[in-house]
Amino acid sequence: MRFKKQNQQLAHAQQEHGRITNRKQKHSLSRRALFKGLAAAGGVFGAEALFGMSGLSDDWGSFTKLAMAQDANGFDTTRDRYYIFCYFSGGWDILVGLDPRDPGVFSDERLRSTLIQPGYDRLDGADRNVIYAPNGMMFGPHIGELANHADRLAVIRGMSMETLTHQAGRRRFLTGRPPSGLQARGSSGTSWLSAHLGNDEPIPNLSLRVESFNVDQPSYASALRVSNTSDLLRTLSPADPVLPPMVARQISATLSDSSICTQAQRSAFWRNAEEARLKAQEMTAGGFADRFNFSRPEFAELRSLYGMTNTNDSVEVRGALAVQAICSGMSRCVSVEVAGGLDTHFDNWESDQGRNQERGFNVVARMVNDLSNREYKGTGRSWLDHTTIVGFSEFSRTPLLNANGGRDHSLTNACFLLGGGIRGGQAIGASSNVGMQPTACDLQSGRSVANPNAGEVIWPEHILQTLFHEVGIPEEVADLRVSPIAALI
Repeated sequence: MRFKKQNQQLAHAQQEHGRITNRKQKHSLSRRALFKGLAAAGGVFGAEALFGMSGLSDDWGSFTKLAMAQDANGFDTTRDRYYIFCYFSGGWDILVGLDPRDPGVFSDERLRSTLIQPGYDRLDGADRNVIYAPNGMMFGPHIGELANHADRLAVIRGMSMETLTHQAGRRRFLTGRPPSGLQARGSSGTSWLSAHLGNDEPIPNLSLRVESFNVDQPSYASALRVSNTSDLLRTLSPADPVLPPMVARQISATLSDSSICTQAQRSAFWRNAEEARLKAQEMTAGGFADRFNFSRPEFAELRSLYGMTNTNDSVEVRGALAVQAICSGMSRCVSVEVAGGLDTHFDNWESDQGRNQERGFNVVARMVNDLSNREYKGTGRSWLDHTTIVGFSEFSRTPLLNANGGRDHSLTNACFLLGGGIRGGQAIGASSNVGMQPTACDLQSGRSVANPNAGEVIWPEHILQTLFHEVGIPEEVADLRVSPIAALI
């Protein structure tokens, strides 16, 4: 009788797990909700009982779906989207990267009329001139390997940030809304996209050293934030020692039975605890930890592709981790810091700005190569066809060098996109040739227009609105109050 009851409990737990996991919005994933739930359940069984259930792995199904060109309901999976947001921290100088000027035309002798000073002759380690890609697109001397993907690249120029503050600029781009002071308003774009595209992945929204916000989306769309590979491996790995499989099943069945009682169903805290417990099991039982231990021999080719000098934390490791999180079926959206050290107000601009930017551009280029070489779920297409990459910084730097040999904060910015759904090989909008000011853009054609009434100045919310529009998030729901950039998709 005792074993019969245990089997009934286990069968009931599996049935309940199936009922929950088949819902469109199934489990909570926010780091706060996860550990809040673990704390609630751990008071009875301990954290080891929750994270140490390796014996449950046979009871959990695969976390990825075999994508077909079109499923039975007519959903076109060629538009199945994943996202990687690449953050260049500190405020990049678009003159040395995305929005250059020919120093022969914009010379120091013409500063009083152009108010633009490329300063390429002061840079360390560059050829000190603009770079032309095979398709004719022009880039600054530190665009690096990203120039090799110019045919896939869409560069947005002449964007206005309306702020000179690091936190406000970063949060404006992440949420598509002007902050209230320094406080973010609304949810991050990745939270919106994760919520809209569902909770099929164990960690729908992953963030590597990038802020993330969720104030109006389901809790499962909140980002799990980690600092490095070791941090992620600790999250994905079962606790040591691991419980015996039978004990783990009994605990799971007991907790599942408790979660469906009347009192538990009336308690939001209890429901969140149960959802967090199930999500913790899904994360640790999926075997994902092995896919991020880049020191393993099978990752030798990946280490070579990204040029890793260590396997714990570097911008190269983070780039590889972001792609691995998407392609392994673990995440739908990843935000990752790929460059830092860009806040160059002094003569460190000469040595740091271009070098750090170029390293970030190189990482993105290698991510593109990686995604291009991976087949998307047996469809014959690549993962890049389904993954949209967005590169951004909180603002740019002034077109004139200051008295200290550096550049200060500028309202004008740029960004880039490539991959799934993006029409590449083009520059959309432009900064002016006097002082690099934002200009109006025709959102249909992507051309800069002299008459401000014939277009719109592009803001960060235009970028998010375009991504939302492409996957069917209604404009009136997102309420960003701008139109999508039709030329971009």
